[in-house]
Amino acid sequence: MKPLGMKPLAPKSSAMKRSHFSVAMIAASLVAAGLLLTACGSSSTVHNRLVPPEQSAADLKRALDAGIISQDEYQEEMEKLRDGN
Repeated sequence: MKPLGMKPLAPKSSAMKRSHFSVAMIAASLVAAGLLLTACGSSSTVHNRLVPPEQSAADLKRALDAGIISQDEYQEEMEKLRDGN
């Protein structure tokens, strides 16, 4: 005996399967993007040895003058540049 008001479940349509696949692909893409972006927050510093120190100093001065970095940041970076770090 079948309970009143209950209908048998219909098989999933192909559109519904595609929808679930799309949601799964979007979720997987977001997870992959998140994992890739976590590497961007690493604390290691890359030093470009191809740029002469004079050019780096001029770039820092331009950044200071443009307001991109503060006076403290400028002084800190200039000390690193002088120390060769």
